[in-house]
Amino acid sequence: MAGKLKKIVTDPLSDNNPITIQVLGICSALAVTTKVDTAIVMSISLTAVVSFAALIVSLMRNMIPGKIRIIVQLAVVSSLVIFADQLLKAYVFDISRQLSVFVGLIITNCIVLGRLEAFALGNKPGPAFLDGLGNGLGYSAVLIAVASMREILGFGTWHGIQLMPAGYQGNGLMLLAPGAFFCLGLLIWAQRQIIKKFETA
Repeated sequence: MAGKLKKIVTDPLSDNNPITIQVLGICSALAVTTKVDTAIVMSISLTAVVSFAALIVSLMRNMIPGKIRIIVQLAVVSSLVIFADQLLKAYVFDISRQLSVFVGLIITNCIVLGRLEAFALGNKPGPAFLDGLGNGLGYSAVLIAVASMREILGFGTWHGIQLMPAGYQGNGLMLLAPGAFFCLGLLIWAQRQIIKKFETA
């Protein structure tokens, strides 16, 4: 049983990563990864929302009529997102402002709704919470990796720490959406090479 629970958490970190393998939730991976600070805050926000949404939906699963399950899931997720957004505005206002609408868009994130529909509705609260946590951590790992590459190459810093020489001009491409596509594409290619998972025609 312990091994099964461990696999629920660790599987999305590598073999079934929501971004690099399932190719879900890539909008925020492109939009909020110019700096590590914003990527970390976005990662914490999404991980908390997907974990607690999975827990709540799993607790309610036997009481939700099938015809309105999507509406109930959206209501749960949107309540948690509003709560997370208010917390960010209260404690990290500057980063909250940089994230702009993307925290609010967690409501429509494919990872969140996908895990609720595919796992939380059919499993007990404990495993559902762990599944949400694992997928949130898998998302976070990719988001922070992309942000690290973009910040180092674009600004010469990592998490505000100067890494490149003082005269480094920065690569402007890394601060634009195409730079994020290149970094994300590289990560997807590298991971699929490592785990030997390829799409077949």
